[in-house]
Amino acid sequence: MGIQHATYSAGPLIVFQTFWRNRSLIWQMSKREVIGRYRGSIMGLLWSFFNPLLMLAVYTFVFGIVLQVRWENQADSKVEFASVLFAGLIVFTVFSECVNRAPSLILGNVNYVKRVVFPLESLPWVIMGAAIFHSLVSVLALLLIYLWVHATLHWTILLFPLIMLPLLLLTMGCSWFLASVGVFLRDVGQVVGILTTVLLFTCPIFYPPSAIPESLRPYLLLNPLAFIVAQARNTLLWGKLPDWPGLGLYFSASVVVAWLGLLWFQKTRKGFADVL
Repeated sequence: MGIQHATYSAGPLIVFQTFWRNRSLIWQMSKREVIGRYRGSIMGLLWSFFNPLLMLAVYTFVFGIVLQVRWENQADSKVEFASVLFAGLIVFTVFSECVNRAPSLILGNVNYVKRVVFPLESLPWVIMGAAIFHSLVSVLALLLIYLWVHATLHWTILLFPLIMLPLLLLTMGCSWFLASVGVFLRDVGQVVGILTTVLLFTCPIFYPPSAIPESLRPYLLLNPLAFIVAQARNTLLWGKLPDWPGLGLYFSASVVVAWLGLLWFQKTRKGFADVL
């Protein structure tokens, strides 16, 4: 599958080298991961399109109709509300899908641990590849809805990949760390599930930041998803440019997190075979 062996740098560039040097393997395994999830079902890959729409309908009913949540300057339209909500959920789902699966990633691929030549550090990239695929399907659905309502799209949607890149790196760092820890501490998967739920409801996804008491708003910065959710909505829905200085800081921090997560993974992987 195109596994390449080479000397990696010890600096942050190792994060990108692990992807680039095993890109063929990652591509093949990611494709198999996506197809395998829907193999045997009648609708197949169409479920990747309908699943987020179904959850969107449920969330829109609960928060938009029952609880009457509204964003600033939002027209009194359920479709408008659904679009804003959906943009936030796309960001959250990429993160949660990867980190929730990370603790059991090595445990579920014990056969690869026994292979000395297999690049175990590529496994989180595979999960990320599947998450990106599903997010692209969701973004397509969101843009189709927006185009149907407004008959136009903002050019700033082209900046959306730049918005997501820092989050992807942050997610990879967390995934490498959790994949390693999950081998030695089997309860970590339960803890991660709780933490991702906390992140979901403490992030302004279902409600605007203005709904939070002003004294508590600075604490939003403690949620790593809040900034990216806001920037995603700016580029996808509101035609606004990203907060470039903030995005630059987020990117720098994400590279460090990814680097440290990978270093931890590589340092502890020698003990995987003994535990498994």
